[in-house]
Amino acid sequence: MKHVRGPLCTIDVGEQTVETESIDDVLESSIGGRALTTKLAHERIPFDADPLGPENRLYFATGPLQHATMSFTGRMSATGVSPLTDGLLSSNAGGFLSRNFTGTGYSTVEIAGASDELVIVHVTDEGVEFEAVPELEKATVPETCDYIDDEHGLGSEHTVVIGPGGENEVRFASIMTSEERAFGRGGLGAVLGAKNVKAITFDGDSTHEVEIPPLQMEIHGEAAQSDSPMRDQGTTSVATYANMVEALPTRYFSELSYEHIDDISGDRVEEKKYKKGTCSACAFACKLPTKDEETGLETEGPEYETLMAFGSNSGVDDIVDVMKSNKLCDELGLDTISAGDVVAAYLASEDEFGNAELIHETVEKIAYREGIGDDLAEGIDRVHDDLGVENWSVKSMEFAAHDGRTLNGQGLAFATSNRGADHMYAEFYPYEYPLVDADDAFDKEGLEDKPPKVVELENINAIKDSAVLCKFSRSFMTEERIETLLDADYEELLALGGEIVALERHFNNQRGFDRKDDTLPYEIPGFEQGLDEYYAERGWNEDGTVPASALESGGSDAAPADD
Repeated sequence: MKHVRGPLCTIDVGEQTVETESIDDVLESSIGGRALTTKLAHERIPFDADPLGPENRLYFATGPLQHATMSFTGRMSATGVSPLTDGLLSSNAGGFLSRNFTGTGYSTVEIAGASDELVIVHVTDEGVEFEAVPELEKATVPETCDYIDDEHGLGSEHTVVIGPGGENEVRFASIMTSEERAFGRGGLGAVLGAKNVKAITFDGDSTHEVEIPPLQMEIHGEAAQSDSPMRDQGTTSVATYANMVEALPTRYFSELSYEHIDDISGDRVEEKKYKKGTCSACAFACKLPTKDEETGLETEGPEYETLMAFGSNSGVDDIVDVMKSNKLCDELGLDTISAGDVVAAYLASEDEFGNAELIHETVEKIAYREGIGDDLAEGIDRVHDDLGVENWSVKSMEFAAHDGRTLNGQGLAFATSNRGADHMYAEFYPYEYPLVDADDAFDKEGLEDKPPKVVELENINAIKDSAVLCKFSRSFMTEERIETLLDADYEELLALGGEIVALERHFNNQRGFDRKDDTLPYEIPGFEQGLDEYYAERGWNEDGTVPASALESGGSDAAPADD
């Protein structure tokens, strides 16, 4: 099995100490990325750790495919206990960081403790340095990146940075890299903020060799020649269709389609796109550098989920207003999905849907925890009663689009996800629109035959997050290709993916998570039976907890749970 190489580098930012240790035994069984960081986190973070306390740890890692010259490989994984969900959570980001991270020679960087002063941590193949930066307090992401470039000659592709949102421990704060790419979901930016770490830089020339099969060039060529609409419109290419089939959350989830979709659709985004955008080594180039000539506003995006959260769900019908919301979140270091949904909840409570000026003011208040922003920074689950609105979250995470009331399998996937209401954990929605071949598609309604597919998708996505491989490679990555790239049997990979999902679930079980947390704010026919089938497929207990027998097997071939 292909896997990353190099030692673990543990950086205690409180004691300002650095330790390195060999973890070859872990590497050989875990590929890299999410599998690697989940195993380390499960072993090294106390089950009762406060997400915003010094005992929480944050892990960064790449996978073996970051040693390829292949499209879809410019990504990294980050893992820690989430301040938003209170569970173990992995997030990953694209951009240009991953190859600079591998240059340090480390397979994994672990951030522990908490600093007494605001610092930047510089990680290279020659060592680790700590730089006190009190002058960067409250600095935006671009301001911090400019400082690092001016003082150290390192561009944003060498950095992970938090904005005011992370410093102020907003529970859905992002960690930003390449300035506009985000480790977005789950608030890991607040973990860095609680540790008083403003940024981490990665640089070096000590990349360990991992041989990737020649298939990589075939895939790269296909990506370069693809006629996918995503190459012009990114994920917003699905917006009009999602609206047509009534899977687009609108006005704080009170409706399923938006009458002004044409004003914020993928076509409108494409009109604002002024150049190609991509991630490291990727010829697919699905990113969206956008500019409004009239106002001079420039940003990257919005992607579809942002278009939903700050567009239809907030009742906004001007694409430039959505672009501005997107830019504010990137600069301040906030997850656009959670931030947009939280703002939509506030708009619902104030009967102010469509008020773009209020939206932008509120985003800033959230990042700086000023006025109503201090409450909204806690997320919907913690503030909905005060606002007098319904609690649209799962495991305290705000919903992505692809509404489960229409796409019922995606609804089940939202409920079972260890990460909460995140669409990419299982990524079931393409099978129900459908965006896949008819032979692979499912009917939108009901859950018949869907639980085993949810399990399979969760497992293979855990492997992609470990490789680390972009989810948008879906149409390019057959089972055989994944086997070839990772030098492993597909069933073996699925079993490892199941083990990672089980480890996450087991960690969260120790923190009190069980079946009661696998729920939705709406009803789906056959939901409880579907949940039973899901647990049985994984070999878990009926209450949603993981028996010891399922931790190593991954679940799909496990005996019925009885402990």
